Amino acid sequence: MSYSLNMTPDLLNKAFSGQLLPGSDHSDASAQPETLDSALKMKTFLVEDNATIRENLISTLEELAPVEAVGSAETAEQGAAWLTADQSQWDLAIVDLFLKTGTGLGVLKACQERRPCQKMVVFSNYATQEMRLRCAELGADAIFDKSTEIEALLTYCNSQSQRLAGER
Repeated sequence: MSYSLNMTPDLLNKAFSGQLLPGSDHSDASAQPETLDSALKMKTFLVEDNATIRENLISTLEELAPVEAVGSAETAEQGAAWLTADQSQWDLAIVDLFLKTGTGLGVLKACQERRPCQKMVVFSNYATQEMRLRCAELGADAIFDKSTEIEALLTYCNSQSQRLAGER
């Protein structure tokens, strides 16, 4: 089975702006404020080697979810080192599976001993059933497909932020 991870910049921009999501219209700013105001901004670290995806995802999350990007890494080693160095720096980590060097599985494994309120999310084009199971075994709290589940990721971020605000 072959699987392509390449998406054109135009397709990425449409996907991350909500244009490829049926029934979603994120142009109405009045639809989001209640959720965002009542939620706590989660300090979020992104492990993604594709600069276009990384930049578009950060801007989309910061605009449509209670997320504050606190950093990013392109390799498994960089991501694991940052996430495990000082656990007070982050609430949410979003990890791709295929990285410049190493894999997101290594990042998940390195972060198994995190605080219960810290969440690890996998966001990948390779979200097969087998990979979802493997990620869950390594401690992923959620797994989302880049091609079809951006709206589900936004929903997760909103609900997790509200849960985190209730714990603080």
